[in-house]
Amino acid sequence: MNPLAQPFQISVPCLLNKAAAPEPLFLGIIQAAGQRPASYTVGTMSERFDCHYCRDNLHGKKYVQKEGRHCCVKCFEKFCANTCAECRKPIGADSKELHFKNRYWHDNCFRCFKCSTSLVNEPFMLKEHNKVWCSKCTMDQAPHCKGCQKPIVAGDQNVEYKKTVWHKECFTCSQCKQVIGTASFFPKDDEIYCTSCHEQKFAKTCVKCKQAITCGGVAYQEKPYHSECFVCATCSKKLGGQRFTAVEDQFYCVDCYKSFVAKKCRGCQNPITGFGKGTNVVSHEGHSWHDYCFNCKKCSVPLANKPFVFHAEQVYCPTCAKKL
Repeated sequence: MNPLAQPFQISVPCLLNKAAAPEPLFLGIIQAAGQRPASYTVGTMSERFDCHYCRDNLHGKKYVQKEGRHCCVKCFEKFCANTCAECRKPIGADSKELHFKNRYWHDNCFRCFKCSTSLVNEPFMLKEHNKVWCSKCTMDQAPHCKGCQKPIVAGDQNVEYKKTVWHKECFTCSQCKQVIGTASFFPKDDEIYCTSCHEQKFAKTCVKCKQAITCGGVAYQEKPYHSECFVCATCSKKLGGQRFTAVEDQFYCVDCYKSFVAKKCRGCQNPITGFGKGTNVVSHEGHSWHDYCFNCKKCSVPLANKPFVFHAEQVYCPTCAKKL
């Protein structure tokens, strides 16, 4: 016999790392529209001054003073005005300006990116790409936990598997309902199982040690074994994927079978292993021969599958046996 143990794989447990927290959101309330940054003022010139940039006479005209320089409204918008984060246009001297964390908006541009509701004097979230969102739209757009169906908001601990998100406390075993959190788990169809419950419900049991096989194994005659349990009975060499011989309930590697178990050929005195040349064996009255060694003692004619005479512990062809 020269069977080959066939390796098979058991689903290994998944280790779910805590998903990256949602991108931080900045919560703020801009309460006073139209407040000017302290760096410049707007007024009407009553003295003789020229625009710092275009040199036009500013007497009797509206001007802007910034960092000690006087400039006309036109030059202010061209050279000095802040750019609205929403419409990307300059925020002129006559416009009401809102600012938050070094970002600036026209007051009428400061609206929810989703529903366009004005957010002046209202709570807002500053999300990706510097877009502002109202609280309601932020909650509506947040990913929802598969367990409780409630939104997962910034600051919530959560786990993610195959693009599905759970609150950490909602990621539980389908069998025992215990929180898995970020521990190892086994997915099965649409269910999630902790290691213990998966072993009890699905894992194959090793024929030798009777313990669950949770990571890889070998199968012989449809019986599962741990790879470390399916070993040579003599030298303990692992036999998974290797040639071996089974004798009753024991398994032997080729070398150990030759040395300790195999019968010796009465013709050549070498082990009869069933491997390679001479896989066919001839047996008679408790003796065994390789088929190529089962020859007439006198004329050496091959006698495998032919009539023969066994005399005085020797094999003879019928012709030679008559001459004895």
